[in-house]
Order: sequence, then C-alpha cells, then structure tokens
Amino acid sequence: MASSLLSPSFTSFLRTKKDLSFSALSSQRCPKGVPRRIRCAVAAPQRQPSTTGSVRTAMTMTEKILARASEKAQLSPGDNVWVNIDILMTHDVCGPGSIGIFKREFGEDAKVWDREKVVIIPDHYIFTSDERANRNVDILRDFCHEQNIKYFYDIKDLSNFKVNPDYKGVCHVALAQEGHCRPGEVLLGTDSHTCTAGAFGQFATGIGNTDAGFVLGTGKLLLKVPPTLRFVLDGEMPDYLLSKDLILQIIGEISVAGATYKAMEFVGTTVESLTMEERMTLCNMVVEAGGKNGVVPADSTTFKYLEGKTSMPYEPVYSDQQARFLSEYRFDVSKLEPVVAKPHSPDNRALARECKDVKIDRVYIGSCTGGKTEDFLAAAKVFLASGKTVKVPTFLVPATQKVWMDLYSIPVPGSGGKTCSQIFEEAGCDTPASPSCGACLGGPKDTYARMNEPKVCVSTTNRNFPGRMGHKEGQIYLASPYTAAASALTGYVTDPREFLQ
Repeated sequence: MASSLLSPSFTSFLRTKKDLSFSALSSQRCPKGVPRRIRCAVAAPQRQPSTTGSVRTAMTMTEKILARASEKAQLSPGDNVWVNIDILMTHDVCGPGSIGIFKREFGEDAKVWDREKVVIIPDHYIFTSDERANRNVDILRDFCHEQNIKYFYDIKDLSNFKVNPDYKGVCHVALAQEGHCRPGEVLLGTDSHTCTAGAFGQFATGIGNTDAGFVLGTGKLLLKVPPTLRFVLDGEMPDYLLSKDLILQIIGEISVAGATYKAMEFVGTTVESLTMEERMTLCNMVVEAGGKNGVVPADSTTFKYLEGKTSMPYEPVYSDQQARFLSEYRFDVSKLEPVVAKPHSPDNRALARECKDVKIDRVYIGSCTGGKTEDFLAAAKVFLASGKTVKVPTFLVPATQKVWMDLYSIPVPGSGGKTCSQIFEEAGCDTPASPSCGACLGGPKDTYARMNEPKVCVSTTNRNFPGRMGHKEGQIYLASPYTAAASALTGYVTDPREFLQ
C-alpha cells in the first residue's frame, strides 16, 4: 500500500511539520512567499484567557475560514453558522432555477445583495441548437442586465465563439483565470465541482438552487462546519504521473463515500511542488469522494498565479499545529503508478497496466478536470514522444477561450517550437472544439463528442456514471491526460510509460 491511515479518533491531535497559524497576540511572521501587500491575520479574533487558560483551541484551515466568515471566535466540526459569502457563481444549467427562486421569495423587483459578488458564467449547454438550452442563456442575460451584474461572461454568437470577447467557458477554470478565487474567502457555486477553487486556499463548495436563491437575496447561508481529513502527499512526482492519478488513487483508497460532508486538506512536499492547475485537479474531484470541500494551503505558487488577476486584498489562513483532524492519510507518491477509474464509479480504481486488454472506441480530453492548458500540454508530450497517430477518434475540448488560444500559441517543450494544435493535427486528433463543458455532462444530442451510442471511452473528465456522457450503456474510463493520450495511440487502455520511458 502506498498510503497509511493514522489517528482514526477525532479527538487525537496531529501535528504538522511547521506551525503556520497566525495569532493576534503574537508577532509571528507570515509564511515565506506571502507578499507584504497581503494582510496576515487570524481567521477569527482570540478571546482573553480565563482562569483555566485560553479558551481558544486550534483550528483547521476550513474551520478558520468559516469562523472569520461567520464572525465567530471559535468553531468546531458540527457547528451550524450563518456565513457571509464572498462570491456566488451560477451557470446556464442552474442559474434560471436559482433566479426563479430568488424572485419568488424576495419579489420580482428585488435586487441581489451585491452585484459585484455574483459571477454568472454560461458554459454547460452552449454550442447546441436546442431551444431550451439557448433560452437558459437568454434568462441569464436578462437577469444580469436587470441587476447590472458586473461579472457576466456572455455569449451571443454561437457560430464563432471568438467573436464573443466576454465569453470564457467552463466556470471553474474561468473563475480562477479571471481572479475570482482568493485565499481565505468563501466561494459558493451551483455546481458540485465548485470545490475546484479550494486549490487557492479558500472554502469552496457546491450548493443547490434554493440555497443560491437565498444567497442572491441575503449574501449569507447557513452551513455546518465539516470535520477535516488530512492527506499528506510526499515524495518526488514521477514524470509519468499527474494530479489526476493522485486523486483517483485517493478516491480508490477511501471510496466515493469516504469523505461524505468532510473537508479534504492536501499538504506535503508533493502538493507544494504542484502547479495551480494541478492543484485544481486535485480539489476538483473531492466531491467524487463525497467531500464538502477540498483545500490546499496558499503559498508562493498561489500568490504568483494571482498576480495581475485580482486587486482585492486577501488573507490566507493555515491549519494550526495542533488542529484536530478526523484522520490523516499518508502517500509516498514516488511509489505510485498510473491509474484509471473503471466504469461505473470514480472509486473503481485499477492500475492502467491492468486494463491493457480493454479495447476502446474513443478518447475525450477536456472538462474542468482535464481541459486546462497543462492537461493539453501533457497530452501533446505523449503524442510527441510516440511519433505515432491515434487509432481511435480523439476529441479535444479546451475548458476556456484562453486555453483554446494557448493550444495555438504556446510551444510544447522539446518540440522544436511546435504548438499543441500542430502536434494534435499531426497525431490525427480532431480539431480543438469550441470551449465549453462539451460532452462531460452529456447534454443535448447535438453536443460535440457526446456518446449517442454505447461506446467505450477513455476520458479526462471526473465522472463515469451510466449515462454521464450520453448513452446510458456507454462505458467511461477516467484517466489522466497522459493515460488518455497513450490510450488514443493504441486503441486500448494504456499505461503512458509505454511512451514516456
């Protein structure tokens, strides 16, 4: 086993290597890499000591963020608190319903609590002729004009996404690229994969339409504080592994119910070495284990990514040295191998090499989990190393307009200046599609790359339930971009080491 489970008792205390907590009564410096412009502070004010000693107990990152957002001095798992929301995001699938509830409960002429804290991103069912899907975007547009919403990433011309300068694409990637993800804040979204933003050291989770309607009117929501599971990932990352392998390994370890209504905190030398996009992949799939939220401590990598993306001040927080974790898992990443999740569950883990006899019909590279710039660079690396062409249809769906542009402009390392798009064309892949969620959620029947027949697909998406990408008898193998590209080259589920070593 590459992991070990420690301290299953909730009351046990687990110590980190270094105390990164902040105290209002101490002069402790901010962690290395924190810019001076960022205010370092306690998540919540510290009470005066009583005759029996200080009443303040150590808190985890998630507890600190919710304590500050609820203006409480102290929180513990299980506490129910009214939380002030920093950002509410909704999209074309859930937006109309949330808007309808808001108007029903607060009045047709009601105004949202803060027009600059609502972010509306059409992204799911965009490039389709389906009239109901198109109408959803119209409803968002009418509402945003009525409310003068500052951050509405509209699309009007579906024939050419490039003529829509405001259109972004997949909400979770766009939120990061547009500077809406900031350490220490609370971000809610009407999408289960809103937990992606936890990569920035914030509390981010998905909510339903009813809750979103309430937040639109009040800027608050009643939340129960989750206990925290701690995942310590140490060791040098092998050059054939990506974050998708790490999170599939973890979900396979704890099951799809292993983190139900719990925070999943990721630390360790491996996590510290990951880029922001790879950390986003890690946090994106915590919900596939039932997690309430995923979170990575903010560091110099986080701050560098945010430079030029936001001018808003933010206050990173960190778990105290003696914070209480429900349990702790440890992984030696250097010993892990490429993995996949077989149909029909994200925890149906298997080594990629164990599935080498599984014949596939197609490969799909895209989504909030696997459609970021670095995901395509990884796929291009495999195609470049092989010098071969794909043996099955290989669909490419960039997450955002920025990612699409990156595919045509960023040289792939070691390629002699070739871009991803050039390498994909030489490998025989489909031309990169218009940025959106594409077939990740199935969608209308004319959705690009939707499985309208019972095909077998290797996909970089995050769910492989029956019917998830279209046909209810379709079979989806979840994999990293490395494994997806390798599988495209052979027509079978393939360990990427076949081409990378």
